[in-house]
Amino acid sequence: MFEEVRNALMTDSALSGTLVIERESRIPPYQQIEQGLIDAIADGRLKVGKRLPPERELAGELGVSRMTLRHALATLESRGLVVRVLGRNGGTYVQEPKIVCDLTMLVGFTEQLRRNGVVAGTKVVSASEIAAAGDVAEALGIAVGTAVFEVERIRLANDLPVALEKSYFPAHRFVGMLDEDMSGSLYQLLDSKYDKRPVAATESLESIIVDSRRAKLLGVAAGAAVMMLQRTAFASDGCPVEYAQDLLRSDRTRIVVNSGLGDAL
Repeated sequence: MFEEVRNALMTDSALSGTLVIERESRIPPYQQIEQGLIDAIADGRLKVGKRLPPERELAGELGVSRMTLRHALATLESRGLVVRVLGRNGGTYVQEPKIVCDLTMLVGFTEQLRRNGVVAGTKVVSASEIAAAGDVAEALGIAVGTAVFEVERIRLANDLPVALEKSYFPAHRFVGMLDEDMSGSLYQLLDSKYDKRPVAATESLESIIVDSRRAKLLGVAAGAAVMMLQRTAFASDGCPVEYAQDLLRSDRTRIVVNSGLGDAL
């Protein structure tokens, strides 16, 4: 259906040879444009940072109205595939695709990145034993001041920071944890060494303004808005095994939750 679109060739300067609209197709032109650009980005013909031709030029080349083209670009922008910049050097640019974080199932961030087809990386900021503060103690079901392991890590996708994780683990349940490699999957470590793999979690999501220290670690400007995902994870015996505060770059991640009606109705 999209053979001509998929095979459209790009030059270094513009969309040349172009996305060909199939006039007799039942698929609306804006959707054909969307799919053609998605394919070109996915297979590398359109590189991250590339600027598309001006709207008037591209719409004329495709034989569509600017409104139709804008419809397609707006959809791509909402998916994080392009960004439209105003001003003297403005235009529509291809940007790094957003990482889709699916909260429907409990999987570690390493697995989330793998499912997005990107190379996962980790930089350990700190890993130490501290006394549990009130919020940490309440989440883990322990007394304030009880020893916990605090692990802070920058999570990378294709070598670029996408999240800053800070996780807390009850020290008495995970003796020797800090002697292990903190750069890999911590959920896999909990499973393989302690037989306490998280199987369920209570999570909440909110937008916050990030301070200068954490902004620097995330690679964003101080005062930028980021998403904070708070999570208490439980093992199969119902014991809380992790309390986490993850900061996600809103320009590089997208949250997805699949829902059903259940029995309420």
